Formats: sequence, C-alpha cells, structure tokens
Amino acid sequence: MIQISRNRLCLFALFPLFAPMFAHAQFIEPTPAELSMTSIPQEPGAAAVYLFREETTDDAHHVFTVYVRLKVLTEKGKEFGNVSIPFERSEGSMTVDSISGRTIHADGTVIPMKDKAYEKLVDKIGGAKLVEKVFSLPSVEVGSIIEYRYKLHSDDGYVTSPKWYIQSDLYTLKAHYNWRPTSEEIVSRQGGHERVGSAIAWMPILPKGAVLKPTESPGIGGNAPQRIFDLSLADIPPAPKEEFMPPMESFTYRVIFYYAGATSTQEFWKDEGKYWSKVHDQFIGPNKGVKEAVQQLVLPADTQEQKLQKIYAAVMALENTDFTREHTTAEERAAGLKQVKTTDDILARKRGSSDQLANLFIAMARAAGMKAYAMSVVNRSRSLFAPALMDASQLDDDIAIVNVDGKERYFDPGQRFCDFGHLAWKHTMAGGLRQTDKEAQMFQTPGESYKAASVKRIADLKMDEHGEVTGKVDLSYTGDPALSWRQEALRGDDTSLNKDLRESLEAMMPSGLEIRVTGVEAIADYDKPLVVHYTVSGVAGNATGKRLLAPSDIFVASAKPTFSVKQRTTPVYFHYASVTRDAVRISFPPAIRVESAPAKDTFMYKKLAAYDVSTEQTATNITVRRNLTIGEILFDAADFPELLSFYNKLETKDQEPVVLVHADAGAGAKPGR
Repeated sequence: MIQISRNRLCLFALFPLFAPMFAHAQFIEPTPAELSMTSIPQEPGAAAVYLFREETTDDAHHVFTVYVRLKVLTEKGKEFGNVSIPFERSEGSMTVDSISGRTIHADGTVIPMKDKAYEKLVDKIGGAKLVEKVFSLPSVEVGSIIEYRYKLHSDDGYVTSPKWYIQSDLYTLKAHYNWRPTSEEIVSRQGGHERVGSAIAWMPILPKGAVLKPTESPGIGGNAPQRIFDLSLADIPPAPKEEFMPPMESFTYRVIFYYAGATSTQEFWKDEGKYWSKVHDQFIGPNKGVKEAVQQLVLPADTQEQKLQKIYAAVMALENTDFTREHTTAEERAAGLKQVKTTDDILARKRGSSDQLANLFIAMARAAGMKAYAMSVVNRSRSLFAPALMDASQLDDDIAIVNVDGKERYFDPGQRFCDFGHLAWKHTMAGGLRQTDKEAQMFQTPGESYKAASVKRIADLKMDEHGEVTGKVDLSYTGDPALSWRQEALRGDDTSLNKDLRESLEAMMPSGLEIRVTGVEAIADYDKPLVVHYTVSGVAGNATGKRLLAPSDIFVASAKPTFSVKQRTTPVYFHYASVTRDAVRISFPPAIRVESAPAKDTFMYKKLAAYDVSTEQTATNITVRRNLTIGEILFDAADFPELLSFYNKLETKDQEPVVLVHADAGAGAKPGR
C-alpha cells in the first residue's frame, strides 16, 4: 500500500488477500435470455456462471470497487449468494462500505438486499488483523440472477497496486478491469527496505489474443496526463481442476501490477538480494550465545558430518512454534525474555518459528567453522518462483546450505522431523534467493531421487476356504511420506493419529476388512523409518461357483484410477519422486490350491516411471510382489496420453486376481459358502 510521507507516497507490501477493485457499473437490467438461461453450453453442469465481473482501482481516491452479476444454475450454485470479502487491517487500514445488492428471479421479480453486512475477525498476524465482511443476497433460488457491489477504501495517502485474478471457479461471460494509478512519487517498502520510484511494471498471463495496452487521458486544468490500464475480456473458462496439477496460482490468467523502484528485474533482485542477505546475516551472526553452545556440543575431533548431525539434532529438539503455537508478547515478558533480535535469542528461548530455527542452524554451523548460507525459497505447494515478478513477498521459507567437506548440501531444519541432509518436497526444485561468498543470487534447489521417498507395504495373511483372512500388515515410510505423517501427528493426539492411519489403510483394502492399528514406531525419530503395524481380519475374497477370487495385491484392491480423464490442459505434477514396494503373502489350507495368478510383467514409461509385478508359489501360499517407481515430478500435458496409457496398463494389471480352487473341486466341493 502507499502512504503519503514527506510529499511522497509510500508503498507497503501488506500481502493483500484480495484483488483490489473499483467499479463504476450500476445495476443492469437483465435480458430475457439471461432470465431464461438454465445452463451454458461452454460448461455443461456448471453450478453458476458470471454474467459480468468488473474490477477497477482508482488510486487518486484510494478506493476499490467490485461489481458482480451472477446467474444461479443449480442448487449448488445458490451458495454464491453468500458473499465474504476478506481484507486486512494494519498500517494503511482498509474499510469496506457501500455494499448493495439484489436478487432477480427468473420471472423478473426483484428482491433488494435489506440486511446489513457483518464483520468477523478471521486471524491475527503480527500487528495485522485478517477480517471478513459477510453478507447474503435475499431469496436466492435456482434460476436467480444475483447482483452486488461494494467498495474498499484505504486511508488517505495509501494505495495498493492491483492484482487481477481473471480465472475463477466459474465460467465468466464478460469481464472488465481498470486501473488509474497515482502519478505521485512512491517509496516502496517491504519490511524496512525502501525504494524510490514511480515506474509501473506488470506480469501478465492472458488468454491468446488478449493484450493489455496502457493509454493516457489528456491532462485537465494543467494536470499531468492520467495513465490508464484497461482490459476487457469475454468467454473466460474456469480455472482447470485436474488431478495432480501444478500450483495454479502460477498459471491461471492474471495480471499482477506493482510500483517498481527498479528499472529491470536484474537490478531489482540484485538490490533486494543485497538487503535480504544483510538482514539475514544480522540475525544469524553467530554471536556469543550460539558460539558457546556449539563449543559444548561438538568435539574438535568430530568430522564436519558429525558436527552437523549434532547441531541438526540440537535444533530439531527445540520447539517449533509453527507446529505448536506462537507465544504472546505478554508471555515473553513474564518469562523475562526480550524481543527476538538474533539467533542467540532463539537459543535462549529454546523455541522459534521454522525460519528462525533454520537460521539458528546456519549460525551454529558457522560457529563450528563451516561455510553456511541462508536461502529463501518459494513454497512449491503454493506457487512457483517468478523472477519476472519484482516482489520479494513471493519467497516463503528459509532453508540452509552448508559446505560439507567441499560439497554444498541442503538442510531443512525448520521443517519439524525432516531427514538430516534432505529438504521437504515443497522446498525441492524451488527457486529463490541464496547467499554466496560474494553476493546473493537467484537460485533453484535441486530435486531428490525417488529413493529418498519410499513406502514399503508388507502383508502376511491367512485365508480360509470361505475367503476370510486374518493377519498382520506393516507399512514403512521414509523421506517425505514419513515427514507427512510425523507432522500430522504434531497437530493432534495419539487417538486422532491412529484414526487417520487406520482410515488411510482402509481406503486401500477391500471394504470387508476390519483394521486395527497395533503400534507405531519412530514417530519422532526423523533419522529412522516410520513403521506402522496393523492387524486385519474379515472377508477379502469372493466366491464364484467352485472358485475363490482373491486380490493379488491387497494394498491396491480398492484403488481408484489415478486419472479420470483422457485429455488434460495442465501438466501432471507430482509432489515428489517416489518408490512404492508391496509384498503380499496369502497362506491357505491344504484343501485350497492356486489355479491361476497374475503373470510376471514389467514395463516403463520413458525411463521416468517403472512398474513390475511377480509371484512366488508353494503348496500352501502365494506371494505377490509389486513395485512402482516414479522418477520425475513434472510431465507435459502433451505427453499425457502416453503417461495415461502407462497408468491404465498398471492399474489393469493390479486388478488381476489370484484364483483359488478347492483341491477336490472335481468332486463338486466348493470353497465358497
């Protein structure tokens, strides 16, 4: 946002939760076609459709306005009659007013909105309050047109460059966007870093043929010409919803504006990196407290690897407030603790946020005599790093880079229970800023091998002649699969964890089984595999005449197809490369024998994914082994048909049963009841 200060306007990065908007449109009378509309051919089955959306920003008046016309097509579409307007209260506080709306039934009856909107607090972050203004349109029914508008005002002297998020959950027939930026000189701030300049930059992702062209209106009364950004669009499809999509925040249609204090992206990131690195070094140190702690922790004879392992374990043992709770200022004062200024303060508290603990690890590594660097990365679960966007707020989390025996390695001590020497998946192949011996640079972290994220599933079952089984199941997790469960455990108690573990296995196995969690090993030991023990009992086989059909791999018995469509518009994006290994042994009484089992098979997809299955038989049991390796995380949409063929083939193979028959079936005996 922008604040007038010493005859300048000052830009603050307050991470807006909404696209700031301003609209001049009055309520529009519906056409007969709009009143009678029951669906749209472009989006069959749509719950609703935007007839028109307008978002405009007027910096001179510090006001944003939204105008929406929406047609309700189904019962689900009635939910759009409940409107929430998120905004932030902090420096340059914002208010929402001028809310008006109406509902128009399909017969043309107009019901104006009379109830007032109410305000509710959503969250507090530092000194800022996240607030919602909530209202409902009256008498919304299938076939209604709902229409509303509202204004958001910032304090005089504050402005925010708009973010036009063009795609939404609904199809949009028409949309209009407009921005009239300030002509005042601007001091932009992120944290305590200031830049002076009134240049405007933008990063567009627009439909083919759509072009944003700034224009200038003539100056009136001796005033300078007014620069205007205007964009009109039609027939905008909803944001894609497909399995395993990349973070769509980086791909949907949008225009992100910002007041730029730099003339180029290279200049911006060089300047930002210099400031960012200085701030990190001031916090990291190391200072006296960290140095003394490291002297007590490591031995002179320790190798660099041993020193780092001890330091990592010490940091990992501290409380991570991102997984517990942030302590209030009053609590800190009552404990005699001052404001956090350096990593010494984090060490004294024995707790800190994810970023603070990552920086403490860097400080301790430096105190142990190693070259250690900070890196701020984008959280890949949310977005991808865009160097063209001159906005440091896109960087989410801090990680550590340490030179160990001449080789740089990556560590994620801020991620509670992350393996030593590894990054959480959301920080792999993630762009951002890193320190070097000379200057900060834009950089991307490496990916990790599929071997780093594995799941082993072992079942040892006994089946009787009726298809009922009893036995034990063990699941072993390493890497990101283990990290996910360990962090899940931090957010609940043992009862909720066991419930989630049980339900995860129930989703894999035949519905007729009763599953119990009997033990969990190494839930808090990040350097060991996480192992979950189960017992299972119930019906797993189906009797068909003289035969009993049993799933060859009980872990995929209830699996749904990985992909539900034959074509897609977005790349396939897995969180991490991985390997899953199954071993299922089914023992049966002498009266039962194997008539047939899945044949051994192996196939690959471009050396990026591999699948194999094999069986071993004795007179009283059969063991099925299945391995699936995914060695890549990103697959182009153009390659999807071939990738889909790979998955269809393996999923068809997975459903081939083991066929059991009674040993004296020729005499008419039946294995089933």
